Amino acid sequence: MATKYIFITGGVVSSLGKGLAAASIGRLMEARGFSVTLQKFDPYLNVDPGTMSPFQHGEVYVTEDGVETDLDLGHYERFTSALTSRDHNFTSGKIYEQVIAKERRGDYLGGTVQVIPHVTDEIKECIRRVSKGFDIQIVEIGGTIGDIESLPFLEAIRQFRLEVGRSHAAFVHLTLVPYIGAAGELKTKPTQHSVRDLRAIGIQPDVLLCRTDRFIPNEIKKKIALFCNVPEEAVITAKDVDTIYEVPLVLAKEGLDANLLKILDLPYRDKSMDDWMQMVERVRRPQDGEVTIGIVGKYVAYEDSYKSLNEALTHGGIANDVRVKLHWIEADRLTEGGVQEKVAPAHGILVPGGFGIRGVEGMIEAIRFARERHVPFFGICLGMQCAVIEHARNVLGLKEADSAEFNPATPHPVIYKLRELEGVERMGGNMRLGRWPCLLETGSIAHKAYGRTEISERHRHRYEVHLKYMDDLKRRGLKVSGETPDHRFVEIVEIPDHPYFLACQFHPEFKSKPMQPHPLFRSFVDACKRFRQAAR
Repeated sequence: MATKYIFITGGVVSSLGKGLAAASIGRLMEARGFSVTLQKFDPYLNVDPGTMSPFQHGEVYVTEDGVETDLDLGHYERFTSALTSRDHNFTSGKIYEQVIAKERRGDYLGGTVQVIPHVTDEIKECIRRVSKGFDIQIVEIGGTIGDIESLPFLEAIRQFRLEVGRSHAAFVHLTLVPYIGAAGELKTKPTQHSVRDLRAIGIQPDVLLCRTDRFIPNEIKKKIALFCNVPEEAVITAKDVDTIYEVPLVLAKEGLDANLLKILDLPYRDKSMDDWMQMVERVRRPQDGEVTIGIVGKYVAYEDSYKSLNEALTHGGIANDVRVKLHWIEADRLTEGGVQEKVAPAHGILVPGGFGIRGVEGMIEAIRFARERHVPFFGICLGMQCAVIEHARNVLGLKEADSAEFNPATPHPVIYKLRELEGVERMGGNMRLGRWPCLLETGSIAHKAYGRTEISERHRHRYEVHLKYMDDLKRRGLKVSGETPDHRFVEIVEIPDHPYFLACQFHPEFKSKPMQPHPLFRSFVDACKRFRQAAR
């Protein structure tokens, strides 16, 4: 069967949830037995989001093959069985970079290089690059209709449908239908204008996903259908939900997947969403109460900076049948004192990744509190590095121990920069990135969590634990329970005589799914639950 394509665009405002819509459609199509892959095009000129501020862009999601990508790829992997790679996320910067490289090589035979056809052809080539072997490819176009920078992508998908045929490509447009409280009405005009702009560039949407806070009445759907030139059954309510994992269920109830089967001339297959419905029920109504986890971070003012982390903690709650409540703690504030009062509500403390010195001393104080008070602790990336610094200072007695990232002149660089990165000033893509193998020590917390001794996890960092300090740290209670097979890099450290103290250099949140919670998040939430029970 030739691959069918579903293109998702967004209108009116940004952040309506195109990524979740794409992931949810992928979930529904997999539930009907189709193989699915998903892809994201971003209009910004950065080559990738790796150098962008978390406060602007949110989380940077890392793929198995070590590419820094948009956080929506995390939704794709969590909702479906798709495994993304460097070919699943392209920016305008990356597209133009490829076009310019071809021009420099002379591939265009001296022709004048233009947006049409050269840039649009490059975009279409990138779409086809991941199609092989899949029944359905879902392509999300970032940005909002009307943005200048997204026009080449919209023109490319307009051409693409013309080339593959109407029954092989569908256009799904996500738009906003706001409820105006003063008038007591849902307003359709923003949607009408968004579709008008889309049609002006040659794209007639086949399906409208109408983001709203309530179900849209039939008379409003009829009005939208009339003015936007779509069948009434193709006007789908994309209602706000309590948990993002409800989105596929709401869209299925509205008949979205059945509509797409019809538009794409796909064979009807029965849908099986029972396991997903059971998982959603566990999220909404856990049987064993609630645990509070304190997240001591640098970017807590913008929760999307920790999107995969938030979801992985939810998955840990699913595995333990508890609701996980997140208690956000700005790391900077902990240097002012009162650590106990600020973290007291928490049944566990988690210190996530980050870059730069800001907030590090507060993280170290939180880790010291968790170690001394026997509160479950989980450190990730920078969180592990801070745990090593804390132990070196307060247990080993190296008061000036630090990371070379924060203090290049420290006499005890327990965290140091990889030798091959010394002198490298370029910021983008020069870290230890992507999938790396790890061997676990038998009987360790990590080994018990994973149930095996060989694992692989995804990384994103420039600095490592300095091995020359590890023997002394081990003698004082901090042991290495995970390292690379060549014994070159420390991957996991633990404190054996602590209820739960584990920190890892990699990012386990990138591999957690609601149906397959990551072992470390499952074990950490379990430790928090036991701490809560003991405290009663």
